[in-house]
Amino acid sequence: MKLGVITDGISRDLEHALTVMKEVGLDHAELQYVWDKEVGDLDDGEVGRVHDLIKAYQVKVSCISRHIFGGLSLGDINSEDQVYLSHIDSLKRCIEMAKALDSPLVRIMSFRKEMILFGSHGAEEWNVSKGAWDKLINLIELPVQIAEDENITLVVETGNNAMITSAYLARKLIEAIGSERLRLLWDPCNSLYCNEIPFPNGYQQVGGELISHIHMKDALVDIPKATVECTQLGAGNMKPYLHSIAKALNDDNYQGVISLESVYRPEHGLFEDGFRASLPVFKHLYRDDSAKI
Repeated sequence: MKLGVITDGISRDLEHALTVMKEVGLDHAELQYVWDKEVGDLDDGEVGRVHDLIKAYQVKVSCISRHIFGGLSLGDINSEDQVYLSHIDSLKRCIEMAKALDSPLVRIMSFRKEMILFGSHGAEEWNVSKGAWDKLINLIELPVQIAEDENITLVVETGNNAMITSAYLARKLIEAIGSERLRLLWDPCNSLYCNEIPFPNGYQQVGGELISHIHMKDALVDIPKATVECTQLGAGNMKPYLHSIAKALNDDNYQGVISLESVYRPEHGLFEDGFRASLPVFKHLYRDDSAKI
């Protein structure tokens, strides 16, 4: 399978991150923070420098991953507000960067979570965030139109503090938009925080059809305590599902990239140390053992 990493999970020093990638045999770089900037904030000269490094280290860019629309409250904005339009401008810059670096994907987020979107038998009156789902669809339509015009694919991530928290909701959104230019960036670990079982429940909603990119990480999740503890891959709540997901992706001939999202930092260590701790399990699951799982 095509394996990569979000480079700032190793280091925001891109050349160091690429050096480590080549050392350990990963071929696909997902760009999120580079040097002291988030992607979309780099100037033309800096994008040119990124291009030269990517070429020199002979890796491919899998996704340009800015937090577009991340954390924005649906109740506070509309399609004419400056904050929304500033994120649209960031999206356009990310698309330009994606084209310059030959990346097929640009990530978007799905605004800030409203907890209850649907309900009946009284819940629609007392519990549902009225109009939030329809507003989400309305605000996603323009980005998708831009992606269609620019011939690039947007991937919306399952986030743990986003409107799209689950594979179920991702399918519902993608079907509502109805464009080939909107697909899913599946992060099953994030979806643990909305209590979606990653496999088979989550995967069966989207696998083999709607997933264009994957983030793989692990964590211990305690929803009543509002707590997440990042762990090395295979040491957290994802452990029971990792082999089943790997087998399903292999069986379905998944063609996208799986990025190791290195957000685990050992005590007194660095994020690079967490990356190296998770790497053996990551490669065993999705490369070394893919034919035997």
